[in-house]
Amino acid sequence: MPHAAASGRLLVTGIGELVTNDPAPDREGGPLGILRDAALVADDGVITWIGRSVDAPSLEATANAPHPHRIEVLDARGRAVIPGFVDSHTHLVFGGDRAEEFAARMAGRAYEAGGIRSTVAATREATDDELRARLAGFVRELHGQGTTTFEVKTGYGLSVVDEERLARLAAEVTDEVTFLGAHVVPAEFTERAGGADGYVELVAGEMLQACKPHVRWVDAFCERGAFDAEQSRRVLEAGRAEGLGVRVHGNQLGEGDGVRLAVELDAASVDHCTYLSDADVAALAGSRTVATLLPGVEFSTRHPYPDARRLIDAGVTVALASDCNPGSSFTSSMPFCIALAVREMGMTPAEAVRAATAGGAAALRRTDVGVLRPGARADLALLDAPSHVHLAYRPGVPLVAETWKDGARVA
Repeated sequence: MPHAAASGRLLVTGIGELVTNDPAPDREGGPLGILRDAALVADDGVITWIGRSVDAPSLEATANAPHPHRIEVLDARGRAVIPGFVDSHTHLVFGGDRAEEFAARMAGRAYEAGGIRSTVAATREATDDELRARLAGFVRELHGQGTTTFEVKTGYGLSVVDEERLARLAAEVTDEVTFLGAHVVPAEFTERAGGADGYVELVAGEMLQACKPHVRWVDAFCERGAFDAEQSRRVLEAGRAEGLGVRVHGNQLGEGDGVRLAVELDAASVDHCTYLSDADVAALAGSRTVATLLPGVEFSTRHPYPDARRLIDAGVTVALASDCNPGSSFTSSMPFCIALAVREMGMTPAEAVRAATAGGAAALRRTDVGVLRPGARADLALLDAPSHVHLAYRPGVPLVAETWKDGARVA
């Protein structure tokens, strides 16, 4: 089951820089809403107070809090505290790896969506316990690097039985599970006449019904080598009719219909956005759909990086996510994605940190995470650094000292 909220009170004092993502006139950093020399109080996993350290509740007052049986006091000693990262795009339930494919790609072979089928074969062979143990390892990685909220997609089963079990296993660790039966057409359907459309019928019907109890979202890979716009639409509209939110993989390998379809269906996010036309950017800017950028993919595939600057300047809401998967982005590190976004995608450190926190929350249509303010979840990361800028300034260095989820220490 997803992590339960801590019972009791948490008091964090001595915060040199508190990134709240809640701008106010008395705060710095524009959208980051930075407070200096700050403190934070949480009760039962929910933030109840933030402000200057000099105004923080005294230890005596804390001892008289509604839950005096558990009081935890953390002295940040002048270090920075940020909202826990919100990783809104991962594929964490799978078997095997594709290290040989990565090595071949680094030697010059192009990335193709069809490589997903090798992971499907390995995943189908893995037992539930093997997949569950590996998933637990990835969750530890995420927590250790400051991620407190994460989405997990299916998509490596591609049969009714296997997609259902991936959805069920993912739901053991997160409330944000996405049904991605429309990832690619599996081999057993590509060998049949009219196989792709037959597979789409299965995905939009029996497979969706099997996975529906475990998932919040439906997704489709609208891309050459995967599904065209009409096939994607059929799956997404079927999921939406069942009460699921819509997400879209789009515009990764070239300009296409993904962004247009996502905006038309009021999708929470369209993910990749590597190749965008002016019309795509304008459509995103006039919509609620978040453009989720996945720089780990471009690092691993050597495709051009998305132009985040173009999107931000047009007024598009941007999120950063890891896309942790064995084929095109085998990283669970949001700090690494922040560093890439700053170095390669035209983002400032502040924009990248916000995209990895509040942006990810927007991509999940959540208001209780990705921000530190009264009423939000007490999900936060303590950095072994004086400022959020160090996440990009010191790439590859493990700067997350401690991670707290729902008021409880998880790393």
